[in-house]
Amino acid sequence: MRKLGLVGGMSWVSTGIYYERINRLVQKRSAPMASAPLLIESLNFCELYGLQDDKDWKRAASVLGDSAKRLEGAGAEALIIGANSMHKLYDEVASQVEIPILHIAEHVGLALKAAGHKNAALIGTRNVMTESFYRKRLVSHGIDLLPPNMKTVETLNHIIYDELMVGKVTRDAERQLRSIITTKAQEGADSIVLACTELDLIVDVDANVLPVFDSTRIHCQAAADWILEQELVE
Repeated sequence: MRKLGLVGGMSWVSTGIYYERINRLVQKRSAPMASAPLLIESLNFCELYGLQDDKDWKRAASVLGDSAKRLEGAGAEALIIGANSMHKLYDEVASQVEIPILHIAEHVGLALKAAGHKNAALIGTRNVMTESFYRKRLVSHGIDLLPPNMKTVETLNHIIYDELMVGKVTRDAERQLRSIITTKAQEGADSIVLACTELDLIVDVDANVLPVFDSTRIHCQAAADWILEQELVE
């Protein structure tokens, strides 16, 4: 098995989800006593919270880039960044290391295409939903995306940052997510892209009004494929 580096998620919650899911996949597909050879750097979310202007994002790129270089130096042969929103900095981080980084939106796009979906609704943090860095990756695979509703964007941003990232899970948040997904179906979406690790805590991925493509599950699947040296879906 090959050694993978994980640049920790936006919170310890998401880092833990990545660790458990990748290990379960590797164990299931390898041997009962197997575990994934992972190198993990769990970042201090306080350094990456509330990014607003170019100066903030430049600082964040330095934090993630330094982490990526340390993991590469420790022996990682490839990397994943365990946060959808931080993929805004993918190019800046990738330029600082010699090893490949598995891009989360690239693998989500491949999964949507393989399943035959054409018209998705993207659900995540504000920058994931409204900026081009994530959306263009999905569009490049022939996926049309519903335009973001700004009221929904702010609702989701509040739930993610003020509740889920501090470990708070409520029935009200679960109800709001069900309502949002139902509305997206009424607006013409044929699928949902769940583009935030923590949203998995309040969305039933396997039982919903629309097929839900959980970016974390897909990213972890790609990571396990790479660790086990299995061909990734093209």
